[in-house]
Amino acid sequence: MSFHEVRFPTDLSFGATGGPERRTEIVALVNGFEERNTPWAQSRRRYDAGLGLRSLADLGDLIAFFEARQGRLYGFRWKDWADHSSAPHGQPPAFEDQQIGTGDGSETEFQLTKTYLSGGVGHARAITKPVAGSVLIGVDGAAQSGGVTIDSTTGLVRFDTPPGAGQVVTAGFAFDVPVRFDTDYLAIRAASFEAGEVPDIPVVEIRT
Repeated sequence: MSFHEVRFPTDLSFGATGGPERRTEIVALVNGFEERNTPWAQSRRRYDAGLGLRSLADLGDLIAFFEARQGRLYGFRWKDWADHSSAPHGQPPAFEDQQIGTGDGSETEFQLTKTYLSGGVGHARAITKPVAGSVLIGVDGAAQSGGVTIDSTTGLVRFDTPPGAGQVVTAGFAFDVPVRFDTDYLAIRAASFEAGEVPDIPVVEIRT
C-alpha cells in the first residue's frame, strides 16, 4: 500500500470535524419488523480538514502537504483529537489501559487494540498506527521495561520470550488514524478564505 509515515499537521487537524461511520443494511419486512446487517466489521472514519484552517499560512501548509501526498495517491497519519489515546479522555496512557491478548506460552506477537465499552457490550478496534515512543506494555499487571518490540507502522507487539499461558497482556498508547485525502482537487480561493469561506477538504480512513 502507498503510505507515508507522516502526520497531517496537528494544528490544522485541531478544529476539523468528523468521526466514525458505519454501514448498516436495513430490510423492512411485511410484518413491520426490520432485519439489520452490516458488511463492515469496523467503522470507517471521515473528516473535513478544511475547518481546521485559520490563516493563509495554514493554507500554504495544507497545499504543500496535499502536493507531497499527490492527492489521493498516498495515505498519511491523522490525529483524531476526539479519540487518540488508549486512556480515558484527559488522562495519560498507562500500561493497563487495554487488554490486547492472553499468553499461551508460545505466541510472541499481539496486535494493539482499543475496546469501546457501553451497556455491557464491547467493540475491539485494531490500532495499526501507534505514536512512536508512546506504547507501554504490561504482562499480568507488571509493566515491561525490556524484551518487547513495538512496530509503530503496524501496531504489532513482539515479545522476545512469549508470555506464559493465561498471562494477560495489556497496553497503553497514543495513536493516529491511517487516512488519505478523498479528493484530487483543492478548490481554494484566497480571497474567499480571507472573507471567512472555509473550503471542504475531505479525508477518509483507509485499511492498512
